[in-house]
Amino acid sequence: MPQTTCQSSDGECARPVTTLPDYLEPGLDIVLVGINPSAYSVRAGHYYARPGNRFWNAANRAGLFGEPLGPETDARVLEFGIGLTDVVKRPTPTARDLRAADYRHWAPVLKEKIRRFRPRIVCFQGIGGYRNYLRHGEGLSATTRLRPGRQARALESSVVFLVPSPSSLNTRYSFEDLVGCYRRLRALRDELNSV
Repeated sequence: MPQTTCQSSDGECARPVTTLPDYLEPGLDIVLVGINPSAYSVRAGHYYARPGNRFWNAANRAGLFGEPLGPETDARVLEFGIGLTDVVKRPTPTARDLRAADYRHWAPVLKEKIRRFRPRIVCFQGIGGYRNYLRHGEGLSATTRLRPGRQARALESSVVFLVPSPSSLNTRYSFEDLVGCYRRLRALRDELNSV
């Protein structure tokens, strides 16, 4: 179900935003961080609800959850030690519609969520979203080309993993590329949990 949140850092809700709720709690193995919710997904009330988005099919094929899940069961990710949130909580038709001001406002909010909930792995789903998080949440510019997989830089005490955006608009990466990334993410989770 969509929720209303503030887009103001001073505590006053000058511009309420209807968005998707965060599925977060302390001690999660993985928090999956999208770039931002699509307006379609917010209307549906579920993450990655747009037909053609490859997230649920790719993650299920990779065995990321204990059983197949889909948009209508998105809240159940918590049962499998996985959370869902976004770099920017303001919905737009596509991520290309975001502005620098959106990242300036929301990236520090995400940083605080990660500090509060301390997941083992933070998985950014979208290279551009991670690049903008680094710029506006950490004050860093990505000086090298970002590639999917485990990143050298941690976020607080969390390992950072990067997968391409699962949007159907991201034609640079195939469905099989996405499945491979989610399999590597699952293997990293299993490795960290065995230590």
